[in-house]
Amino acid sequence: MTQQAWWRSAVIYQIYPRSFMDGNGDGLGDLPGIVDRLPYLARLGVDAIWLSPFYRSPQADAGYDVADYRDVDPLFGQLADFDAMLKQAHALDMRIIVDLVPNHTSDEHAWFRAALAAPEGSPERARYMFREGQGEHGELPPNNWQSVFGGAAWTRVPGERQWYLHLFDSKQPDLDWRNPEVRDEFDDVLRFWLDRGVDGFRVDVAHGLIKQPGLPDWDGSQAMVEGGSMGPMWDQDEVHDIYRRWHQILEEYDGDRMMVAEAWVRPQARLAHYIRRNEMQQAFNFDYLLARWDAGELREVIDDSLAQTHAVGAPTTWVMSNHDGVRHASRLGLSQPGARPHGIDAHGEQPDEALGLRRARAAIMLTLALPGSVYLYQGEELGLPDHTTMAAEYRQDPTYRRTGGREIGRDGCRVPLPWQADAPAYGFGCEGMPWLPQPETFHRYAVDVQEADDTSTLTLYRQLLALRREHDLGEGQLEWLESPSETALMLRNGRLTALINLGSEPVALPSSAGSVLACSLPGPLPVDTLSGNAAVWLVD
Repeated sequence: MTQQAWWRSAVIYQIYPRSFMDGNGDGLGDLPGIVDRLPYLARLGVDAIWLSPFYRSPQADAGYDVADYRDVDPLFGQLADFDAMLKQAHALDMRIIVDLVPNHTSDEHAWFRAALAAPEGSPERARYMFREGQGEHGELPPNNWQSVFGGAAWTRVPGERQWYLHLFDSKQPDLDWRNPEVRDEFDDVLRFWLDRGVDGFRVDVAHGLIKQPGLPDWDGSQAMVEGGSMGPMWDQDEVHDIYRRWHQILEEYDGDRMMVAEAWVRPQARLAHYIRRNEMQQAFNFDYLLARWDAGELREVIDDSLAQTHAVGAPTTWVMSNHDGVRHASRLGLSQPGARPHGIDAHGEQPDEALGLRRARAAIMLTLALPGSVYLYQGEELGLPDHTTMAAEYRQDPTYRRTGGREIGRDGCRVPLPWQADAPAYGFGCEGMPWLPQPETFHRYAVDVQEADDTSTLTLYRQLLALRREHDLGEGQLEWLESPSETALMLRNGRLTALINLGSEPVALPSSAGSVLACSLPGPLPVDTLSGNAAVWLVD
């Protein structure tokens, strides 16, 4: 039997570098800090690490505004630190996936600086989306498109009729992917990192590279998630030519190199286009991330996901949180559990922290029981909530600034991790406050506290990841079983049966499913019934 490619069933851990571990004490996480904590990730039991951007950048959008795709920003270290991290991760049998940001560059990228210095109609400007403004003197934008971060998607070049497009911040000008020079440049960027030994790429805004010809007006609203597939700026069929080309580049290298698409695309049938056999290997399943705490809705999303990915021969991915939204431990503690607010501050509804954590522990038991690949966001193995009371003065997300605070933004989910309960900055590595403040509640979530507690969320994650590997759940098949309640889900994968009770009332454990292997609740394993907002794994 031919061995399956590693990425088909991998558990991949997202590191947000500036918030993982600070190796030099400047309040910002870095690559040496990551190296220091690689043994922690190996013990957790993950197969690969996805690194959010660490490239040279003015950091207008936390590194998603890239000024040099072939170098490490001094904030995070240098190329030698990256190579050391990659070597150490491989020695620990973990692979490394890096973030690729192809839709836009920084306005401080050499190409964009050259474009501003060059005349209209020049080859330098042809790399980006420059267009003539409307009105007698070009004083109006070329069209009515809005930025995902709020406000107009166009900025005027001072003293000119021309404007440039930026679907995100004004410091993130969009590239013109119909320009062969742009395509050649990114071919080279891919090879630069593949030659260094990376195992894959997470492709940022994968559905946005090609815009509809003529850039027609569109009256719809933009949002990071729900609006991300609507309008002439998203999910154009021509974008797939790019990924077929990239697929061929990855085929030149051994080791099952891979790509995963960040594509906010609906329906799932459209998303499946990105993972056809000659394109990317995976796409993030945002329908699963967006699903509410409801048995019927979750089952429908799971079935649709598996059906659509099976049709193109690709694995399904499961993800509950990332750096772009409120952590699921907080979302699941809201009065509408699973709702996705655009950030939470002290003026908004405060989640029930204990209930959110209880549901999050049950949710991971559903997620890890499913066949396919799983993505974990750093800190979820600790049950971390969002920082929901962060003062406005500390917020750095451009979304907050561009919407005048109407959208709280993503800072709450990006707060540095707590490693030691009684150390400065909870052991993050600095003496003073890190780049974002940590809430006092992080004391009880610290790694050292949880490692000393055999009922902690960290202990649960380590147990479940080991069982997932032991029972080959990622390479298994899903079979739904008759549930003891309409508020519960029961499934079988190989010899393992998972029961997830999403309701508040207890449900009966199946008498024929075998013995209880693991439970989301601390304390003795259940015998006859499973409490509400809880989950168990059983094995025959």
